[in-house]
Amino acid sequence: MADRVKQILAKPIQLADQVKKAADEASSSKQECAELKSKTEKLAGLLRQAARASSDLYERPTRRIIDDTEQVLEKALALVLKCRANGFMKRVFTIIPAAAFRKMSTQLENSIGDVSWLLRVSASADDRDDEYLGLPPIAANEPILCLIWEHIAILYNGSVDDRSDAAASLVSLASDNDRYGKLIIEEGGIGPLLKLLKEGKADGQENAARAIGLLGRDPESVEYLILAGVCSVFAKILKEGPMKVQAMVAWAVSELAGNHPPCQDLFSQHNIIRSLVSHLAFETVEEHSKYTIATNKATSIHALLMASGNNPNVNDGNRVIDDDDMLIRSRIPHPMGNQTPNQLHNVVTTTMQMKVASKQPQTPSNGTNQTSHVRSNSNSNLKQIHQPHYQQHLPVYGTNFKGRELEDPATKAKMKAMAARALWHLAKENSVICRSITESKALLCFAVLLEKGNGEIQYNSAMALMEITAVAETDTELRRSAFKPNSPACKAVVDQLLKIIEKADSNLLIPCIKAIGNLARTFRATETRIIAPLVALLDDKEAVVSNEAVLALTKFACSDNFLHTDHSKAIISAAGARHLVQLVYFGEQQMVKHSASILLCYIALHVPDSEELAQNEVLTVLEWASKQPFLTQDQDEKVEELFQDAKSRLELYQSRGSRGIL
Repeated sequence: MADRVKQILAKPIQLADQVKKAADEASSSKQECAELKSKTEKLAGLLRQAARASSDLYERPTRRIIDDTEQVLEKALALVLKCRANGFMKRVFTIIPAAAFRKMSTQLENSIGDVSWLLRVSASADDRDDEYLGLPPIAANEPILCLIWEHIAILYNGSVDDRSDAAASLVSLASDNDRYGKLIIEEGGIGPLLKLLKEGKADGQENAARAIGLLGRDPESVEYLILAGVCSVFAKILKEGPMKVQAMVAWAVSELAGNHPPCQDLFSQHNIIRSLVSHLAFETVEEHSKYTIATNKATSIHALLMASGNNPNVNDGNRVIDDDDMLIRSRIPHPMGNQTPNQLHNVVTTTMQMKVASKQPQTPSNGTNQTSHVRSNSNSNLKQIHQPHYQQHLPVYGTNFKGRELEDPATKAKMKAMAARALWHLAKENSVICRSITESKALLCFAVLLEKGNGEIQYNSAMALMEITAVAETDTELRRSAFKPNSPACKAVVDQLLKIIEKADSNLLIPCIKAIGNLARTFRATETRIIAPLVALLDDKEAVVSNEAVLALTKFACSDNFLHTDHSKAIISAAGARHLVQLVYFGEQQMVKHSASILLCYIALHVPDSEELAQNEVLTVLEWASKQPFLTQDQDEKVEELFQDAKSRLELYQSRGSRGIL
C-alpha cells in the first residue's frame, strides 16, 4: 500500500513545485502570485510529509483528498502561468479578475486543511495525543464519509482501546442507516474489523463481531465479507474466544446466513455447525459418546440406539431395545470394520476375566503376574479394536472450551440463545446442514431448551426445529433417520412441541404447530395424542393460529400422507368437522376460509360415510364454499379437482334430503 500511496502523491508534489516556479516568474499580479506561492509551499511541505509517512496513511481518504488536491494545483498552475505573459499586448488581453485569486486561495487553504487532517487521522494514537480531529473541508458535502474514514483509520493505527471505541462507533453508524453500512464496506472497514476480532480485547472483539453482523444486510455485502475471510475468523472465535464474543459471533453468523443463504455451506465447511452444537449442548445434555457427531448415517442411528438403551427407569441397568431397533442394528456395519464375532467374544471374555481376577484376594507372584497378563492383553485388544472408531468419531467437546463453566449464567444463556439462532438460519432449506445437526445431539438439546429455557432461548430453539422439520418433510432420508418415531430425540422433541401446543399461550405456538405439521408423515396410526390438540386450536381467537392449525392438520389428512384415512377419522373424532364448518362460514380472514375448505375436502374424500360430516352438512358447506370469492379467485386446477372429487364422494354416500347415511 505504501508504494501505491507514493505514486498517488508524486504528481501533486511535482505540480506544487511548478506552481512555485511559475509564481516567481510572474510579471503581473505579483502580490497575488506571491500569496498563492506561500500557500503552495505549505501544501507541498504537507505532501512531502505524507510521502514520508506513506506506510501509515489510510489509502481510501488518501486517494480522495489527493485527487482533489491535484485538481486544485492544476488550476493554480494555469492561473499563475497567465501572470507570466510577456509583452504589452498579451498583458492587455489577459484579464484575470481579482475574484479568481481569492477563489484559488480558498481552494489551496482547503487542500491544506484536507492534507493536514489526513496526516492527523493516519497518525498513531501516541503521535495524535488525543487531539480532536474535527472534519476536513472535503467533508462539507458529506460529513458522514469523513466520520467513517476517521473510525476506520483508528482501527488501523489506534490503540487497543481506541480501536474498540471505533468499532462501537461503526456499529452505531451501521445500525442507523443501510447506506452507512455500504460506505463502511466500500471504504475498507472490513479488514481492520476482522483483525480486531482476531487480536483485540474482549470488548473490541464483541464490537467488531456486532459490526460485521450489521454490515451483512444484503447478499452483495455478505459475499464481500465471505471473500474477506470472515468464515475462518468466526470458526476460530467459536472455538477459542471468550464466551461473550462467541455469542456475538454466533449472532453474526445467523445474520449473514439469514440474509444470504448460499453462504450456509461455507460456514458448514469451516466446522461452525460443530462448534455451535457444542455450545448448545454445554450444560444442556450429558457429555457422553452417544451424543457425538457421527460421520455417516449408520453411526448416527447407532448413537440413537445407544441413547434409547440408556433408560433411567430400568432398575437392573440393562438396556431395553425394541424389535425395530434390533432390526436396524442388524443392518448397521459395526465400527470395528472386519472384526469377527469371535474376536469381540475374546475381548469381552478377557475383560470379564480381568474384572474377576481384580476382585480376588492377592496371591503370590504367580497369580499376580497372571492377572497382570490378562489386564495387559485386555487393554491392548481394546485399544486395537476401538482405535479406528475413535479416530473417525471425534467428540463434540474439545480441549478448546476450557473455562466455560466459570462464565456467569446470563452469558451462558445468551450463548445458547445465539447458537440456536445461528443453527436456525443455517438449517433453513439446507438438507446437508440439517443432516449434520440431527446426527449430533442438537435435537435433544432443543427439546431440553424448550422445556427448561425461557424467552429467546425457547423461541430460537422452536424456530430451529421448525426449519429442520420443514426440510425433513421433503427429504425422505433425513426424515427417516432423524425423526424415527421410537428414537429418544424424536420422542423428546414431539413431547415438548405438544406441551406448548396444548398450553396454546405463548409466542412459541406458531413454530411448534408448523413443526408438528412438518412431521405428519412420521406419526403412526396408533399415535392418537397429536390430532386433538391441533383440533382444539381451530377455535382460537387469533386467525393466524387457527390457520396454522388447519394447515398442519391438512398435512395429516392429505392424500400424500399414507395414513390419511386414520388421521381424517381422528380429526372427526376430535370434533374437527364442526370447527372447520364454523371457520368456512364465519372465519375472519379469507386465508382461514380457504384453508379450512381444503381440509374439509380431504376429510370428505377419505371418510365420506362419516355421520359427523352428515350432521354438520359438509356437502352443503363445500357447495357454498366453491362459489365464494376466496376459492373462485384461486384459479388452481388441483383445488377445483379436489372439490369436485370431495363433493362426488359425499353425494355418493350421503342423502341430500336427510343428510343421513345411505
